[in-house]
Amino acid sequence: MATGVFDLLHPGHLFFLTEARKLGDELVVVVARDQTARRLKREPYVPEMLRREMVEALKPVDRAVLGSPTDIYATVLEWRPDVVALGYDQHWDAEEVRSECGRRGVPVRVVRLPARPHDDLATRRIVDRILARAGHVSAEAP
Repeated sequence: MATGVFDLLHPGHLFFLTEARKLGDELVVVVARDQTARRLKREPYVPEMLRREMVEALKPVDRAVLGSPTDIYATVLEWRPDVVALGYDQHWDAEEVRSECGRRGVPVRVVRLPARPHDDLATRRIVDRILARAGHVSAEAP
């Protein structure tokens, strides 16, 4: 299982999902709900249903599902993965995720995956480049 917002798909996402797929027989990807994306990062550019559809269309992904809007562990309980893959930049503590999953009856191995080598195309950087080309300073600017 892998999780993320997957707002503007980029090469780093594909690398992450390809590496996550290597960890098991099937890859279920949990796509963050819009309200979760707002709470953890920012307002998503692409609505949750479309983000889920795009992620599910990627070759390494067997199934993409929307996460719970209230409990990030609810989807783990539903799908009961053997492995949870975390991206290099995801703020979740691997040991905390492993412990909480086990406490809820789903023992998992948690693997922190590396960044894509020479990755300068993260969503925020792509948006900043577009805005810079349009004459704006930063994606954080109004």
